[in-house]
Amino acid sequence: MRERLIVSLEAASPREALELAKRLNGRVGMFGVGRHLFVKGGAELIRELRHRGNEIFLDLKFHDEPRALYKAAVEATRLGVKMFDLHPHCSSEVMEKVRTEVTRVCRNEGLRRPYILAVAIMTVLSRAGQARGESNGSSHDQVCWHARQAADASLDGVLTSVAQTAAVRATCGRRFTIVTSGINLAPGGVLDPGSPGPAQAVRAGADYLIVGGALWEAPDLGRTLGFLAEEMERGLRSSPRNPLEFFSDRPH
Repeated sequence: MRERLIVSLEAASPREALELAKRLNGRVGMFGVGRHLFVKGGAELIRELRHRGNEIFLDLKFHDEPRALYKAAVEATRLGVKMFDLHPHCSSEVMEKVRTEVTRVCRNEGLRRPYILAVAIMTVLSRAGQARGESNGSSHDQVCWHARQAADASLDGVLTSVAQTAAVRATCGRRFTIVTSGINLAPGGVLDPGSPGPAQAVRAGADYLIVGGALWEAPDLGRTLGFLAEEMERGLRSSPRNPLEFFSDRPH
């Protein structure tokens, strides 16, 4: 289950990120790099993390005019990241083109194709809608509409919140990849009592969990990771999904 944990490095400097990745190498599935850390460390940080054998979720929410967006997606692929995501502003046509371009480059250059995700988080969707002058509807409706758009465009999945995971799973089916954010640890490495836990997220349909907060402040890091994995196992046992579906290998 630890392979399904993504540890966010956003609160770290590039040096701290490398140190934390070294401590956790082989003990979690991926590390999340967002805009804050990427601006500080750039592509060289990603290359160094990859050189050390780490898998990366590049959470930059790519958004630009189509030609520039395709180039960014291709360069992320060439960096060897396992996942990257697209901003909700992207149309279904642009999503389809991104997947086509990335697949073409992977085939021509012998690269591994990364998971391509759309962002379906209510706060991001609300900001995107306000920028377009749209009024807010039901949060579930908006998130599910964007998730369905991503599925119809043959993207691999979405990044969403724990609160929206069950609705996205019901809308997009059992083979659609859901990366769920919002699992936060309080100082001391315990679950934030105000946040949903890993068992709830997996039970709702999450395939991968992004863990943020004070993970590296845990006094016993191994014990904390073991606890998170046990909670995910507990969620899987009570999930309606077949475990073989949970561990299916995507993308194709």
